[in-house]
Amino acid sequence: MSPRRSYDQYCSAARALDTVGDRWTLLIVRELLAGPRRYTDLHADLPGVSTDVLASRLKDMERDGLTTRRRLPPPGAAYVYELTGRGAGLLPVLQALGAWGEPELGGRRPTDAVRAHWFALPLLRALEGGTGLVEVRLDEGVFHLRAGSGEGAGPVYGDGPAPGEPDARLSLDTATCTAISRGELTLADAVRAGRVEVAGGTPLARELRER
Repeated sequence: MSPRRSYDQYCSAARALDTVGDRWTLLIVRELLAGPRRYTDLHADLPGVSTDVLASRLKDMERDGLTTRRRLPPPGAAYVYELTGRGAGLLPVLQALGAWGEPELGGRRPTDAVRAHWFALPLLRALEGGTGLVEVRLDEGVFHLRAGSGEGAGPVYGDGPAPGEPDARLSLDTATCTAISRGELTLADAVRAGRVEVAGGTPLARELRER
């Protein structure tokens, strides 16, 4: 475990950066917002991180009270990492960073990796005001998210179909989702333009169609 570094400044922002300012830390939080993950899952969804750096960051995050590690019962018998309440409290921080970074996205570079669930956080921002389980179908894959979920309410998104009947299903292409992520297109405008198909008969689905 690496020794804790500090800016040695009596300032809450500096103290926060002492804990989450290292490269990869906040992206590990982004992945763990989906719930418990195995080391191999984290490594697969964090392209570019070395095994040594990932292991070091996870140890640091456990030491700092952001994550815990536990062993799954048989037949799984694997260790998983998950966020503590304090770690989950970084959701609004990531959302604010994502909103601030929207103009930086630009076009996708040839070297840019992408995972379908990376669109979950911008779609959560686009769904602000709604509440319910949403299944999203993209070219890259299917994921689900929980609109209106607050801090400590459990996983805010996950890979694959929704665990149960979703309140709404969204089908859209990656170009539309990217435009929403960049802040160039609102979800409501995309639905009105026919670029997002909304399925479901719940209040959330009706609200999304009528925005």
